[in-house]
Amino acid sequence: MVGVSAAVEGLADEAILRRIVEGEGGTLSRVYGKSGKQDVLRRIRAYNSAARFSPWIVLLDLDEDAECAPPFRQAELPIPSAQMILRIAVREAEAWLLADREHLAQFLSVSVSRLPQDPEGLTDPKLEMVNLARRSRKRAIREDMVPRPGSGRSVGAAYTSRLIEFAQTTWDPLVAEQRSASLLSCRRRVLELVERGP
Repeated sequence: MVGVSAAVEGLADEAILRRIVEGEGGTLSRVYGKSGKQDVLRRIRAYNSAARFSPWIVLLDLDEDAECAPPFRQAELPIPSAQMILRIAVREAEAWLLADREHLAQFLSVSVSRLPQDPEGLTDPKLEMVNLARRSRKRAIREDMVPRPGSGRSVGAAYTSRLIEFAQTTWDPLVAEQRSASLLSCRRRVLELVERGP
């Protein structure tokens, strides 16, 4: 099994990427970052240097940094090493989870008709996820994922834990990629990296 090093923005991104890599027969050996986008970008050249010797994946959210992924990727890492994959979630990794409509609807206990048809077209997938949780028939989902009034937070205290739970137990990337071109591209590149080997 091919071991892949990675750098991600946060813990939920790690769970998502782990599901993708393991689904293609690889394993995440070491995961760096997890302290936000700017932290990963500050270290991306060091990660790229390491990728001269072993497989690497860096996963970032596009957010509002560019209109689409290619110019952002070119700006941040114009010359990737042979074993480096820089993948961009459009516009946030939550869109990849939202793209598996039926499984997420079951997990959140909401009607599947409330799930967006085009998650990559959303300006703020995280807000969409919170608003879906707000409509959940399960009190625990609402309490975990929706911020308390007056808290000043954009998400609930256990929001990330719930995303990790969904990504690890229920989410199907092969289903989700049918509604997410950036996820499809990521999975294909991961497969190439794993098949190439160390």
